[in-house]
Amino acid sequence: MSQVSDLPTTQRAIVLTEHGEIDGLSVVSDHPVAELGPTEVLLRVRASSLNYHDIFTVRGMPGITIPMPVVPGLDVAGEIAAVGAEVADWQVGQVVVINPLREDFSLIGEVVDGGLAEYCLVDANQLIAIPAGVSPAQAAALPVAYGTAHRMVITQDAIHAGDTVLVLGASGGVGTAGVQLAKHLGARVVAAVGSDEKAQRMLELGADEVINYREQDFYQWTKEHLGKPSRSGYEGGFDVIINNTGGDTWHPTLRSTKRGGRILVCGATAGFDPTEDLRYIWSFELRVIGSNGFTTEDISALLQLVADGKIDPVLDSVVPLEEGITSLQRLADRDVIGKAVIAPAGVEAANAAVTEAAAR
Repeated sequence: MSQVSDLPTTQRAIVLTEHGEIDGLSVVSDHPVAELGPTEVLLRVRASSLNYHDIFTVRGMPGITIPMPVVPGLDVAGEIAAVGAEVADWQVGQVVVINPLREDFSLIGEVVDGGLAEYCLVDANQLIAIPAGVSPAQAAALPVAYGTAHRMVITQDAIHAGDTVLVLGASGGVGTAGVQLAKHLGARVVAAVGSDEKAQRMLELGADEVINYREQDFYQWTKEHLGKPSRSGYEGGFDVIINNTGGDTWHPTLRSTKRGGRILVCGATAGFDPTEDLRYIWSFELRVIGSNGFTTEDISALLQLVADGKIDPVLDSVVPLEEGITSLQRLADRDVIGKAVIAPAGVEAANAAVTEAAAR
């Protein structure tokens, strides 16, 4: 085993001890640093971005047993501090991001400790090198939200140049990723958000138009700006709607998609059992395309897009570990635009671009 000589046995971490609300979390200074196995790698965490899944972990999810205590945090980027005896392809000092999905399809930050701590133990096969010029904060923003959007938009080949695309929940992690990836592909993008502040931010990120859904029904907007979808032709409506919200947005999504259009679905944050009307699906020959999660290939492709300057992950904030619980509460309150990042090794380390030497 190769490792640095000064690894501590305990660490600062945000720890969940029982299900409940965010204010039940605590920052501790004596959480154990996990022992290194032969195929594992110990990371010194530089950045960990938050996802709404972390809120579900705190509150509890039906059918998923969370061992307590546990450190939340699915998205992790950091510097390798130690490698197991059987790890041959990675070295101490390399800066990496991880695929949070484990071989048994469980997630770090859910069934094992995640990234809201100074150190994080993962299997070596979860590591992905961060290219030169990309910061740990940028890399940590990618796996879950941007990886999900990449699989949905690009891997599924669902959006093409010239398409008119509506992104619902556009200010969230998946939403901001969807806006950027659709624009990267040459689409015209309309972003639906819940406030004027978020609408302005979406325009700054490249959205062509915005809808404040608290002030205007997006189906009415569709009829006024694109025309009512036609069953006899291909006029009116959106070519593609990204809907990861479900709930009461589902029925107007069906009504706002043009004949032959695509509805992309990767989640249901507003409800998984919405009112359905199958007549729209056959009458307008709609294609509903489901997309589940992400792969290492999705994350690697996104890292290269960032390194090449093609996209730039939207970082709402980068804060030290002690402010992580406040950031989680902001996420629960829908007060985050893009990705909130926690920096256990310090904000400067999270924002510093990876050098060529560190990336090798």
